Amino acid sequence: MNKILVTGGAGNVGGALVEKLIRDKNNFVIIADDLSTGYISKLPEKETGNWKFIKADVNNYTEISAIMLDENFDYVFHFAAVVGVFRTQENPISVLNDISGIKHILDLSKQSSVKHVYFSSSSEVYGEPVELPQHEQRTPLNSRVPYAVVKNVGECFFRSYQQEFGLPYTIFRFFNTYGPNQSTDFVVSRFLAAALKNEVITIYGDGSQTRTFTYVDDTVDTCMAILTGNLLENDVVNIGSDTLMTVLELAELVIKLSGSKSPIIHLPALKEGDMTRRQPDNTKMKEILGKELISIEEGIKKMMSDKKYLASIGL
Repeated sequence: MNKILVTGGAGNVGGALVEKLIRDKNNFVIIADDLSTGYISKLPEKETGNWKFIKADVNNYTEISAIMLDENFDYVFHFAAVVGVFRTQENPISVLNDISGIKHILDLSKQSSVKHVYFSSSSEVYGEPVELPQHEQRTPLNSRVPYAVVKNVGECFFRSYQQEFGLPYTIFRFFNTYGPNQSTDFVVSRFLAAALKNEVITIYGDGSQTRTFTYVDDTVDTCMAILTGNLLENDVVNIGSDTLMTVLELAELVIKLSGSKSPIIHLPALKEGDMTRRQPDNTKMKEILGKELISIEEGIKKMMSDKKYLASIGL
């Protein structure tokens, strides 16, 4: 049996990953989350006997070491982090503290039975892109805001631990993953929740910022394929759709698909952290998945038909 630790497993991507992992009865998953941005509601609904939740803060060495030194993990997915544009901008010290959690995970992994560590990085490490699409090796990382800097530093830690201690890693650079587990801190869920209630949809700036949006199933299926196929050892991969759209186009699409009467209101542009362009070179991801990615139209329809999502927004 594979014993797997998922930190941040009560979050959007982490929770969806856990659901996929526990479908294989040869996996036993321990979910560690301090619930600062995660929610109990994102844990698996059914007690299948091959997962367990432990409330723990990875930035607290005592708490995370009690788990990792007591369990003989084969694999670790380190997804725990302070997330959300406003939360990360308003709490920069909390964001920087996540470096401690990265170091704890790596130190405990190298001195235990862990065979491979997977790290959730972000498209934010690219900062304002100098080229599109953004390639894992060609595009320079010029991040400035604390959240992006921490992810960049985290990637460096993973590469350094492999070089010095031989600890295998894979880095996932996620691009705007959305889905029914996503909170309204993030744009797709925020727009859709407002639209379904016929409330005002607010956009920062003129809405010309371009983004790509990736349905959570595609994100998690890629992670699973990398795990089960032992792919991309000591490598990095962009995980995201390469279909561009502006934030204004997203708002208009959400209104159209939901039949909403929501007005769109433009607010002053954010001072920082709202990059003008995002688009991954997702060649590696497409080769791994071997199928077409779920379109933004299909993904939004999936969310609108998801009872758990509707309940989470009060509908």
